[in-house]
Amino acid sequence: MSKKILIIASNTSSIGPHKRRTGIFLPEVAHPYAEFDRAKYHVDFVSLTGEPPFLDALNLAADPDNLAFLVGKGWSDMLKAKKLADVDVRAYDAIFVPGGLAPMADMSEHPLLKQVIQETYERGAVVGAVCHGPVSLLNVKLSNGEYLIAGKNITSFTNDEEENYAKADVPFELETALVNQGAIFHKVDPWQPNSLADGKLVTGQNPASAKGVAEKMIALLSA
Repeated sequence: MSKKILIIASNTSSIGPHKRRTGIFLPEVAHPYAEFDRAKYHVDFVSLTGEPPFLDALNLAADPDNLAFLVGKGWSDMLKAKKLADVDVRAYDAIFVPGGLAPMADMSEHPLLKQVIQETYERGAVVGAVCHGPVSLLNVKLSNGEYLIAGKNITSFTNDEEENYAKADVPFELETALVNQGAIFHKVDPWQPNSLADGKLVTGQNPASAKGVAEKMIALLSA
């Protein structure tokens, strides 16, 4: 039977004191979607509010997987994303949270999202996130009361990358916040591919890492 992947998207369209336009960073959803599609997985989308998510980095549309997402089934399905609260996440083999600045605005404290990630992880399903998407892992507590990320090898968009990208727009530095909750943080030079798995938890550093996150998720799901 085909594996089922649930992509959970932010609904934010602007962030920070200057209302910087944002959304889901196109390759961070399009590249994983392409990998899941090539693996013949069933992919559904949800958003936090049930409203259509926004896309950022449309200037990268010439990339083949990005273009295929925009003109094919990916973007049309994403526009029809259901509300997270209306979906039985237990029906999915994995969840994936793409980045872009958007998740920094609405995913660090979202109670239902925290519950969904905790329950997904504790039932042994795969949890993946890339770039700013790992903000969704913040403040997730397991049944034993410990933070999910405590003692876990993970990565995300780094402080070095944020310095020259959106430091004035984000409410906090994601790398610092993850480390403060006990994560064992791994990073490479800015904008270079870096993805890693710690058990069923898979994270990636930046847009160049999105394909690697999906590949590692597929490897776990195929094992």
